[in-house]
Amino acid sequence: MSLHIETPLLASRPLSLASGLDIWLKLDALQPSGSFKLRGIGAACETYARQGKRRFISSSGGNAGIAVAYAGRSLGLAVTVVVPETTTERAKQLIRQEQAEVIVHGKAWHEANALALSLLGDDDAYIHPFDDPLLWQGHATMIDEVAASGFTPDAVVLSVGGGGLFSGVCEGLARNGLGQVPVFAAETTGAASLAAAMAQKQWVALDSVNTVATSLATRQVCQRAFEWSQERPVFSHVVSDQAALEACERFLSDQRVLVEPACGAALALAYSPSEALKRHAKVLVIVCGGVTATVDQIRQWRATC
Repeated sequence: MSLHIETPLLASRPLSLASGLDIWLKLDALQPSGSFKLRGIGAACETYARQGKRRFISSSGGNAGIAVAYAGRSLGLAVTVVVPETTTERAKQLIRQEQAEVIVHGKAWHEANALALSLLGDDDAYIHPFDDPLLWQGHATMIDEVAASGFTPDAVVLSVGGGGLFSGVCEGLARNGLGQVPVFAAETTGAASLAAAMAQKQWVALDSVNTVATSLATRQVCQRAFEWSQERPVFSHVVSDQAALEACERFLSDQRVLVEPACGAALALAYSPSEALKRHAKVLVIVCGGVTATVDQIRQWRATC
């Protein structure tokens, strides 16, 4: 039995009325760990457990770390998560809640990640937050579920950070005969690494990132994400932090589900579609979720953006 659940696919009347399109939601915010991350990370952890690994090590202070902690507790295996100093107390508490060890190290993710890698022993498995084919295969199951339901979208809207969700959705579309369905990739202004790579037609990194959507705050998408952007129909769309935050509050009111600003980037595009998106009638929005932001934080960020 997999660690993730099959999530609802719902038609959204509020988003459809707002956008003028037929909007459908894949509600992966309802995964047990609170985000889509559990699909791929759960699959990877189960694979490594079958190989005899006894501990999982991760370096994410966000939803990936929470998903690894959940998977480890579910499988009865130890988990160590190394997080940077910028990690919120809420995120650390949610990781510890799953009985995982939390180590705080470094001012940025790459420093925490370096320490995580140095801790690896023979019986340990490293779980990357987004750059692993096992993760993409797991994330692709959300598209398997959509295809099995009989629903065929004209376009897919999702948020992009490191590119794990994007790579998984592209893989899922390809393996279900939907490879020509365009993907609209939403990022926030201060972390638009896929947009930069697509504009330059090469796998480039940003000099720095600056966004309240911390789950999107990676300087460079994984190489497979860039390759997908060159191989299939992909439209890059960049929204402001303010637009992502407004979409989070609006979605909470409309659908009674709280998501992070990272997810809000995709919702912002769904609420106010681009001209390119308006050319597609039936639109699937991946509600990727995220649990590291409270509604009070979102409102505080909105007040200061």
